[in-house]
Amino acid sequence: MYSFTRKATSTPLDHYYKLVETGALKADDHQVRIVKKLEKLHDELLEYRPPEIPQKPVSSSLLSRLFGGGSDESAYPVLIAPEQVPKGLYLYGDVGTGKTMLMDIFYNSLPPSITRKRRVHFHAFMIDVHKRIHAMKAKLGLAGGDPIAPVARDLAQEVYVLCFDEFQVTDIADAMILRQLFERLLNLGVVCVITSNRHPDELYKNGIQRSSFVPCIELLKSRFDVTDLDSGTDYRRMPRTLSHVYYDPLTPDNQAEVEKIFTAFTSDPSDPVQHNRKLLTWGRTIVIPESSSRVAKFRFDQLCGQPLSAADYIEITKNFETIFVTDVPKLGMEQKDMARRFITFIDACYESKTKLFTTSEVPIFKIFADDPEARSHQLSDHMRSVMDDLGLSSDIVGSSSMFSGDEEVFAFARACSRLVQMGSKEWAETAGAR
Repeated sequence: MYSFTRKATSTPLDHYYKLVETGALKADDHQVRIVKKLEKLHDELLEYRPPEIPQKPVSSSLLSRLFGGGSDESAYPVLIAPEQVPKGLYLYGDVGTGKTMLMDIFYNSLPPSITRKRRVHFHAFMIDVHKRIHAMKAKLGLAGGDPIAPVARDLAQEVYVLCFDEFQVTDIADAMILRQLFERLLNLGVVCVITSNRHPDELYKNGIQRSSFVPCIELLKSRFDVTDLDSGTDYRRMPRTLSHVYYDPLTPDNQAEVEKIFTAFTSDPSDPVQHNRKLLTWGRTIVIPESSSRVAKFRFDQLCGQPLSAADYIEITKNFETIFVTDVPKLGMEQKDMARRFITFIDACYESKTKLFTTSEVPIFKIFADDPEARSHQLSDHMRSVMDDLGLSSDIVGSSSMFSGDEEVFAFARACSRLVQMGSKEWAETAGAR
């Protein structure tokens, strides 16, 4: 039997077994195997002394000192040998196998003495990196130079333990940035823990100029312990009592019920509802139709009928703990852009633990589904495989011919899975508290 007094500090195994002891988790041999790896990394970090990061690059080039600019590689040397840095961990596996939970256990077990640490969803991290690169290019000005090296240096000054959740590469811009950024961060002594749905060899598999990204894949495989979390248990399939947060169809009674709930959530006289509140992000303005300081309400067309980005949805969910979305229609091919935005919004809500209420024309899980009477196509083998991995059936969420590529199919199925989880009693009871 595992002893909680084995070490003076609380470790990943301590956290894991306490969750098992309280009944929050069921012991899983596959997960214990991963937690033991996290425990090893945790112990190594206790002894690790990261290198001091210079405030500015030290250039050995006289011309660089005189004229600035340029991309002098010697200005950003390897500060610590790879064998002196704890090896990072790359966890990959299907949705629902507990990757995020295990990462959170690891991160929360890090002692207070490790202050330079960050746990972030990969999408939000890349938004931050793009902002930093944009600012660095402006700072370098006409002289130009490599903006990624100083961005990596700034990040390494802020953190030396970096945890990424849901690592993925979907476009050439990110692929080219990551190739350089990871190498520089590792050379500066940054230790990373990464979760992903894909093995490194499967990243950016059909991407443009993928050959340029292959060195990054090789770096991940050589500098990380790449581990498959093949649990066999999907923690999202475990029985849950659905809470009443989704209302369909669009009847006056359902609309009135959701309006009643919104009024209850915004009943504090010291925090009245405002109309057309403005949020600023990336120099753009997002208008929130109705909101208190913690609760927001949109019609579907206000949320997804305009060209909002992932950064916008992250900003919205960062500011509001509870969000109401009304009048969600059944979506067809002509609303494909809206469907993509809604999926991005669902992902943002899920990652930020936002409580979600909706009114919809059809059950919220089926808003992407084709009309069974009009549909003549059959589910592809890929779609069947993905939906099976997520514990979904076409009887529950329907199927959609709207999404065709591998990434789109997975995003659609994952959104349905997350909507199911976000409708659970557990989610309703714990979400929205920050």
